[in-house]
Amino acid sequence: MFRRRFCKEFNIRQQFLAGVIEMIKAPYGFKYFLQGAALIKYSKMSVFYPSRQLSHFYLYYMTGIFKITLLAAFLSFNVVAFGQTNGQARIEPCSCSFKIDQEAIESFPPAYRDRLSPLDRIDSSFKADCGYLIVPENRLRKGSRMIKLPYIIVRSKNPAKHKDPVFFTAGGPGGSSLGWAVNSTRSVLIEDRDCIALEQRGTRYALPYLRSSELDHAIKDAYRHNRNVDSAVLVGVKQVKKSLEKRGIDLSGYNTDATVADIHDLLSLLKIDSVNLFGGSYSGGLMLAVLQKDPTRIRSLALDSPLPTFVPIDEDEPVNFREALNILFRHVEKDSAVSPVYEHLEDRFDSYFTSIKDSIFHQRYLEPGTKDSISIAYTKNELLEIVVQQLYDDRARRHLAYVITEIMAGRHNPYITEKFNNIFRFYNAPDGMRISVYCSDQTAYHSEKVIKEIANIYPYLAGYHINDTYKAMCDCWKSSHPISKDTRQGFYSLKPVLLADGEMDPACRPLYIDRISHYMPNSQRFLLINKGHGVFGSKMMTIYRAFLDEPMKKIVSTDPAVIGY
Repeated sequence: MFRRRFCKEFNIRQQFLAGVIEMIKAPYGFKYFLQGAALIKYSKMSVFYPSRQLSHFYLYYMTGIFKITLLAAFLSFNVVAFGQTNGQARIEPCSCSFKIDQEAIESFPPAYRDRLSPLDRIDSSFKADCGYLIVPENRLRKGSRMIKLPYIIVRSKNPAKHKDPVFFTAGGPGGSSLGWAVNSTRSVLIEDRDCIALEQRGTRYALPYLRSSELDHAIKDAYRHNRNVDSAVLVGVKQVKKSLEKRGIDLSGYNTDATVADIHDLLSLLKIDSVNLFGGSYSGGLMLAVLQKDPTRIRSLALDSPLPTFVPIDEDEPVNFREALNILFRHVEKDSAVSPVYEHLEDRFDSYFTSIKDSIFHQRYLEPGTKDSISIAYTKNELLEIVVQQLYDDRARRHLAYVITEIMAGRHNPYITEKFNNIFRFYNAPDGMRISVYCSDQTAYHSEKVIKEIANIYPYLAGYHINDTYKAMCDCWKSSHPISKDTRQGFYSLKPVLLADGEMDPACRPLYIDRISHYMPNSQRFLLINKGHGVFGSKMMTIYRAFLDEPMKKIVSTDPAVIGY
């Protein structure tokens, strides 16, 4: 059977299908059929586009028999143009000029759409093979539609390169992976091995991209009118869910188990029988799940600040933040002999934020693009968010102790203004993929009782959502299929694993690489001093290259800022 294969966004097909369905329900649906047909013709697919007068004629006078005939024609067309299969995964080669799903782009204001740019070009001196992995959207539902996940293979120029490539996919969940492949041309890894990246289902260049801007707008509007932000978030989540489902997206198909299956499908279709997995944060745990499902083709793993799937991050992360902050306080305590301003900073921090836990502050703010300033209310939650974000940033963290003393002195203005600038200038709310994965992987299993216990120790953390996805949002989402209990279970393996984390990681503490090492006796751990979340910079990449050459050989670090153990 002939199947036309092409690498174009399939939202035009969805409109065509929606038109046929509506046409059967009511004559006016024929209008949408014609619109879909026009779009398909625009995409160089052989479908007619009648004139406006002719469309109105059929709109009012088309008979039931013609409807049935047209439906039969559509079903035949669907086999050819839509490329539907029996649900088997397959590869569709194409150019490397990946673009963002047009339907996702259209949910943003026109002025912002230019920022949603196509993928950067790969260095033309390298050979790259690109394509789509086409897989069922819902792997648990028979007859599920197929979705398209971009992948890139950047080929090493080394004629004596190793045959086991490095495979990467991003953290988040919700991060885009393809930029890593583009940048791999400047990495030491490409000198000896091919580099492969797969865009996870629902992310930036996948089709569909689970992005819609209603949640962003709800948050912005809540600040403009001094409404309760948490309540606005729940309204926005419901709107995003409705918008994505209107596009025909099955949200229950997006979780870690599905992505694990996607990765194995891609490696199988590419006929790769030995691969080195590389992931960070969320995708560190994802790579462990890939190993757990089928270890036969996995040669090694490298995990940067990993979040294991067996860790209850909802219960841990508030305290993870506090532990990382304690390390910062210990560092600056050494400076207190020179600068008394940092004396007893830890106790003063706890005392201050506890004292303002129920306070409401106001700030005059001029929203970009407007002429009149407004008074915006904020609480200790926004101030805590400023501290958390600076703790993540290696450069900003150098000044965090000073920023904390300024906040405690009541000088909030410059920091809260920057916070509002980020809210109003950008669209940083979690997308549908992040919400779906987080709800199915974490919230489905966490304990609200444990989370409430944290507030007994740190009262100011009560009501503060350190993660942008939490249980109340998941209760509104109601579309996530919990991952398998087996995926949440720790497991043992003799595969060699390289583990690294920063001592001031506020999200995934070094405790997690210790816990992974417990299950992986052939692992090597590295702790980076004065570093936070995500530590595979130049130092760790040099270590990683040595690890790839001989994964079972002990690596010795002579750098006092990189402690191996």
